[in-house]
Amino acid sequence: MYEKEDFHRALTTLQGGGIILYPTDTVWGLGCDARQERAVRRLFELKRRADAKAMLCLVDVPGRISSYVTEVPEMAWNLIEFATRPLTIIYPGARNVAPSLIADDGSLGIRVCEDKFCQELVARLHAPIVSTSANISGEPAAKSFADVTPEIINGVDYVVRYRQEEEVEATPSSIIKLGLHNEIKIIRE
Repeated sequence: MYEKEDFHRALTTLQGGGIILYPTDTVWGLGCDARQERAVRRLFELKRRADAKAMLCLVDVPGRISSYVTEVPEMAWNLIEFATRPLTIIYPGARNVAPSLIADDGSLGIRVCEDKFCQELVARLHAPIVSTSANISGEPAAKSFADVTPEIINGVDYVVRYRQEEEVEATPSSIIKLGLHNEIKIIRE
């Protein structure tokens, strides 16, 4: 279980427009309040990532997805319910997030997180949290805290202590892009 102080510091950092380094239900991630454009831009800069390559958001429960996209394709509910591992779905018609999170085609990647720490952060923030792997763009994802480079650690406003000692190497989520008429494109298995 995570410490209350650790959780509180992560939450206040997000509320203040800061960037956190934190464990997710997949790999270690960099995150910020998905509504705050300045924080999102700082994440792009830290990762040295092109603006055209979008980042995903985490929500705590499936019912929040409709707050951030204009319409949820019917198939999404089944995919979420029956997924056997973390699943990011790219939805058309993004809304209510920082403009730089929205892809050129108007889409947004959203994952319903399973990690209790992340769920609680999203719930208490009352907003989705950006989740992008804790690495410089093009380098391998940080599967454990030990894989995170000093450049990334020094570039964030708060480093979450929870799960830093874990030796288990996580894997990135599957990514599926859905169209409004349930068209499916597998981006990453």
